[in-house]
Amino acid sequence: MTPGTLTRKRFLHSGLALAGAPMLMQACSSTATGESYEAAVRRTWRPVEIATGDARSIRRELVRYATLAPSSHNTQCWNFRLARDAITIVADLSRRTPAVDPDDHHLHVSLGCAVENLVQAALAHGLKAEPHVDGALGNEIRIGLAATRAVASPLFQAIPVRQCTRANFDGKPVSAAEMRLLEQAGTGPGVDVILLSEKAAMEGVLGYVQAANSRQIADPAFVAELKQWIRFGADEAVRTGDGLYSAATGNPSVPRWLGSALFGLLFTASSENDKNATQVRSSAGIAVFISPDAQQGQAANWIEVGRAYERFALHAAALGIRNAFLNQPVEVAALRSQFAASIGAAGRRPDLVVRFGRGPEMPRSLRRPLDAVLPWGAGRA
Repeated sequence: MTPGTLTRKRFLHSGLALAGAPMLMQACSSTATGESYEAAVRRTWRPVEIATGDARSIRRELVRYATLAPSSHNTQCWNFRLARDAITIVADLSRRTPAVDPDDHHLHVSLGCAVENLVQAALAHGLKAEPHVDGALGNEIRIGLAATRAVASPLFQAIPVRQCTRANFDGKPVSAAEMRLLEQAGTGPGVDVILLSEKAAMEGVLGYVQAANSRQIADPAFVAELKQWIRFGADEAVRTGDGLYSAATGNPSVPRWLGSALFGLLFTASSENDKNATQVRSSAGIAVFISPDAQQGQAANWIEVGRAYERFALHAAALGIRNAFLNQPVEVAALRSQFAASIGAAGRRPDLVVRFGRGPEMPRSLRRPLDAVLPWGAGRA
């Protein structure tokens, strides 16, 4: 849930200079894993289906829908435990990102996104899902399942369509009716969403994005962590099934040694700030999700933020509206309260900053196989 990497033009021209065009194009079109990137995308993002058969197969399919949720750096920081009457989502702390997310805020928001996908998918399969956060740390969410009338909602249908698109949008506004629908979708227990569409207000947010971005890029730990999660080539993306695939940000697919070298040369505060300015000014609006700034039960609050954001993102996808994160102002703690006050949310925590509008589809991120997130097997299901 962080910004993209380099501009395609600078990345491409530098790559050609360092490696030559033939090597670059070969890196874009081949993998060494036996499965092409295109095949992996089709497998991962295949259209939704109403599974039938035994309970174990249905619960595995619900887990698949849950894993299509977004997560910070596409870390997929979750495991799942199956039972006859429940699915438990367990935080995978080995996939923490402590440099950008020292308090595990983004981790719990990511878990909330997975919860919402599972709730929508369960209803489509005739199961009412009741999430309950277990433990003081909020690292387990038990989702009870009970039979109910099946309803395949538009949000369920949008699960394989949703995409965080790190590209420029078309600059056109969305309608007032659509704004109301997005606001309704993004509001939940203890969670509000502020929608900003006036240019002056969006420029104000951009100022905080750029200030925070400059601080992050000056932090070697942040840069090293981000680089660790970038998958520069298609082969690497398919092999790991996680991370931020370079092509999804509009950059070419290249070998890791080349991408790593270019990243070190070209990932600068100036280039990223210029890109953020272009992206914000091409957007129809900015959504800021806010929750209580409370110490007690904060993980549960953040999980609710994830659920609210995912409803917003799925509803947007159903309307043909794309979105992308601009979370720098909420990730830099020294600027967070100032940013909150600037948008009229003093005393509360701004959790997510999201730009939205209509724009092109980008190459998609991938997901790990189900067996990788079901370390306890099928349990009693």
